[in-house]
Amino acid sequence: MPDFSYARERMVEMQIARRGVRDAFVLDAMRRVPREAFVEPGFEEFAYEDSPLPIGEGQTISQPYVVAFMIEAAEVKPGERVLEVGAGSGYAAAVMSRIAGKVYAIERHEALAKAAQRRFEELGYDNIELRVGDGSRGWPEAAPFDAILVAAGAPGVPEALKERLAIGGRLVIPVGEEASQTLLRITRKGAASYEEESLAGVAFVPLIGEQGWVEDGRRSASNHLPGQSRGRTLPEMIAAAAEPLPAIDDPAFAEPFDRFANRRVVLLGEASHGTSEFYRARAAIARRLIERHGFTILAVEADWPDAAAIDRYVRHRPARKRAEPPFQRFPTWMWRNTDVAAFVDWLRARNENVPEPERRAGFYGLDIYNMSGSIAAVLDYLDKVDPEAARVARERYGCLTPWQREPSTYGRAVLTGGYRKCEQAVIEQCQELLRRRLEYAAQDGESFLDAAQNARLVASAERYYRIMYYGGPDSWNLRDTHMFETLEHLLEARGPGSKAIVWAHNSHIGDARYTDMGVMREELNIGQLCRERFGGEAALIGFGTHTGTVAAASDWDGDMEVKRVRPSRPDSYERLCHDTGVPSFLLDLNRDQALRRRLLEPRLERFIGVIYRPESELMSHYAEASLPQQFDAYVWFDATAAVTPLGPEHARPGAPETYPFGL
Repeated sequence: MPDFSYARERMVEMQIARRGVRDAFVLDAMRRVPREAFVEPGFEEFAYEDSPLPIGEGQTISQPYVVAFMIEAAEVKPGERVLEVGAGSGYAAAVMSRIAGKVYAIERHEALAKAAQRRFEELGYDNIELRVGDGSRGWPEAAPFDAILVAAGAPGVPEALKERLAIGGRLVIPVGEEASQTLLRITRKGAASYEEESLAGVAFVPLIGEQGWVEDGRRSASNHLPGQSRGRTLPEMIAAAAEPLPAIDDPAFAEPFDRFANRRVVLLGEASHGTSEFYRARAAIARRLIERHGFTILAVEADWPDAAAIDRYVRHRPARKRAEPPFQRFPTWMWRNTDVAAFVDWLRARNENVPEPERRAGFYGLDIYNMSGSIAAVLDYLDKVDPEAARVARERYGCLTPWQREPSTYGRAVLTGGYRKCEQAVIEQCQELLRRRLEYAAQDGESFLDAAQNARLVASAERYYRIMYYGGPDSWNLRDTHMFETLEHLLEARGPGSKAIVWAHNSHIGDARYTDMGVMREELNIGQLCRERFGGEAALIGFGTHTGTVAAASDWDGDMEVKRVRPSRPDSYERLCHDTGVPSFLLDLNRDQALRRRLLEPRLERFIGVIYRPESELMSHYAEASLPQQFDAYVWFDATAAVTPLGPEHARPGAPETYPFGL
């Protein structure tokens, strides 16, 4: 049996204390109760993830933070008598039993109650009394209670539960229709006086019972409003709030994005690096922001030297001598594709009609120098001196994305003898590769901005290559911090009124603090750093799809393949969007507060990079996220198609020598 003590401590620190739970009794109890004992067999390894988990009977064990937040809100103290309605797996009752003197728990599903009781006995928690029944009526013979917690949403606050409170007692309960629940705290001040506080938007299963809902979704008769529906489904709410988008080629496609035109930075994501609709949509939005709203910086998830060749082309500046065409290394299709080429041609033509050089829009790379080139150097060297280490390296580089859950790969890489003996040689080879390219760059008297950025790259190279060699969160954090700082330097260089558009993967532009990246792995990203630096002047816009095709490889440095994207999982944000029946839309995540509250509960979200492994899609490409906190808006395309890489058939007769892709 694995030792879960580290995972439990990390859960308390990262998921609970960091989010603001401060009650020492609650934090200590969460550290003491083994959550893995309260999940279904086979789910133990997921027990400490930041999400609810199924426990049978259509019920779930709540997200750890929600359990801690509710217990803290109920102000449970040592020696008190506490009632829990909706015991489920028994986890919350177990946590409270480590604080309170006596815990009474009610569960309406007999199978769940029996399983919970068995867990209490096995753990020796003998101050919990559990029974099967209607929790909406409370436990009259055990009343009054100092605190009552309800783990199911009621149509209104049941009078029976209020009456079971002692004077000064606290009732914490989700109230409202299923699509829009609010967590309330009711404090009894006197025999017939109560104080009510609203704590947060939440999403719980319905409270079934005499003073709750009936099975078919109506209020019970004792709640005085028989026959009233619990409201619309979540996909119906999304459909009502969504703004349908016309075809991408329609001039009206980008109009809804004018609402972000007053921002200093607009970050446009993508759910994969190989989907045509994402590139074309971002290009349409960028064209409108550049033409109508004065944006002059397009900063992309690409290496600075390669993007600089594009920038010289689109701003009608001379090409560098001896420079090789950009984006020649894996993954070439990410930027050398027909959608990017069309946008580059448009940007060059647009800039030609702008006489003032300072008003011409530029194309810049944010990335630290040259991940793909550096990886190629590592692989070339290891292929010669240690083929087994090279094989491990190729596998590990296939998992260089924060949504990949393959820690064993990193461990094996570090333990491989070939890695240890080759480390210094590989780092020196990467640095030499960098020095050669930058020597060429220095010879043509490039602008100060370019020279200064290349100098920063040199300063970061040794640390980055060493960190990247072994993997882990430090390499990701160094990379995204570098990209953010590059964005800051661009804004500074272009002047105080400058505005920037960023193209990068959702994993870079969605706020990492509200994903597995930040919560579980202590990773940050450009989106988080932009919010911290620019506040409301930054707009974070994610993109998603249900199914279609994508250009991707199976392994790092592998051949590009056009792969079929599996339909999204039923428990994902993508499936909610698919179930709306709207083929493409913009969803402003700050306009409908009821919908925002309903979407706050973390769900799975899909991330596909340059590598796609559909056979292990859940573990390789899904991660937990809170969509309305991760993004400000979300762009949806239900069905999408792979990008078309540039090839000889796309050569342009008579194209100028400075044409950047070198076809």
